[in-house]
Amino acid sequence: MKAYYITTTLPYVNAKPHIGFALEIVQADFLARYYSAKGYDVIFNTGTDEHGQKVYEKALAEGKDPQAYVDEYAAAFDQLKSALNLSYTHFIRTSNAAHKMAAQEFWNRCLKAGDIYKSRYQTKYCVGCELEKTDSELKDGRCPIHPNLELEARDEENYFFRFSRYQQALLDLYSSYPDFVMPSHRQEEIRKFVEGGLVDFSISRLKEKMPWGVAVPNDPDHVMYVWFDALINYISTLGWPSSGSSFETHWPGVQVAGKDNLRQQSAMWQAMLLSAGLPSSRQIFIHGFITSSGQKMSKSLGNVVDPFAEVTEYGTEAVRYYLLREIPSSDDGDFSRERMEERFAELANQLGNLVGRVATMTQKYFEGELFESSDDRESDRNRLDACVAQYDFKTYLDIVFEIVKEANEWIDKQAPFKLIKESKEQTREVLGKAIGMIRFVGTALLPALPATAEEILRRYGKVIMVGEPLFPRRDR
Repeated sequence: MKAYYITTTLPYVNAKPHIGFALEIVQADFLARYYSAKGYDVIFNTGTDEHGQKVYEKALAEGKDPQAYVDEYAAAFDQLKSALNLSYTHFIRTSNAAHKMAAQEFWNRCLKAGDIYKSRYQTKYCVGCELEKTDSELKDGRCPIHPNLELEARDEENYFFRFSRYQQALLDLYSSYPDFVMPSHRQEEIRKFVEGGLVDFSISRLKEKMPWGVAVPNDPDHVMYVWFDALINYISTLGWPSSGSSFETHWPGVQVAGKDNLRQQSAMWQAMLLSAGLPSSRQIFIHGFITSSGQKMSKSLGNVVDPFAEVTEYGTEAVRYYLLREIPSSDDGDFSRERMEERFAELANQLGNLVGRVATMTQKYFEGELFESSDDRESDRNRLDACVAQYDFKTYLDIVFEIVKEANEWIDKQAPFKLIKESKEQTREVLGKAIGMIRFVGTALLPALPATAEEILRRYGKVIMVGEPLFPRRDR
């Protein structure tokens, strides 16, 4: 079997899961299910990033031991598996002993390569990003991603990673693989960043100031900087550096990340891999942000969307549908209750109605006998495959629902409920064509709406069966 490895980033455990990460993990789940259905041996990784200053400060603020604090929040993120019907196989926590061991081995390899050194530095630091910021990256003296946070002025001795050494190697990587970062405008963005020159970055923190982190090998006064430690999860979860591990069969893999992670995933991490003598990632897909009714989400505005609440209100399948079809795959998108209602109505009135009425007529006129006319959908399959190659989940679902619309229009035009009075055989042909389209839709929806797709295919098996509405109408 061919191997396929897909991983999300690891969200910080300083807050509960939000709709932005739900988007990322549903996109990754789509890919995992799609390639699994194609016969690949799929490993799907997610988890939690549990070190760093903002996690440590949040634990202290709540009067909790950091480990107890991260245990609590890691459990909340793991609950997304049932809430969003996710198929991930691995859930890595960066506080795990195996991950810490892998991070220390990775450190030693970079050290041996001559890429780790100690130096004093002064910098402006955004705790929200857990990154140093140059003046050119700031807007009105603040981080544009976390404008409500004061930048910290830091002056201390840390270990550094020789990022500057890898400028040409990264540019060669991007040239060799023009689709290394998707979509293409993100690859161009990171290429320009790297062309502008790379600055070595700090990879440790003084333990006396921030003790919550992976210990630096052979230096008890330092812990690893959170980004250096966290990025290694992509291979530690595969069992690296142990021989005979999944790393040997499944790396390199595909990474899904938000646009605020572009630099970390496609430049910093790739340079680290080069330093450690390991293969670079296979591909990185970068998605945009989600706004809330046209506004940036923030706790102060009270407009942060809770994915668990949306699932309770609309159901898992409807939330997955919204995230995959409403939010553009490669740009920012918006979440609103009004659009959620409209998307739910599509599922009920278009898909649910089609599946229900064709099954009802087939049962009534032919006792559910399975029949299906030949309907070549090879071109549609090719279109769907092309969408997946481009990480274009929205267009993928647009195509599927074009077929749903086509099937509904076919039933309306042919009117088998009237035709049955004139010709049973012609009615059989009309319903047979509709059944073929429905079964195609059911199969195509397996990566996106797995529970709905499985139910459609169950009802449209050897005998066509009638069931409860797939999406019961909502009382507003």
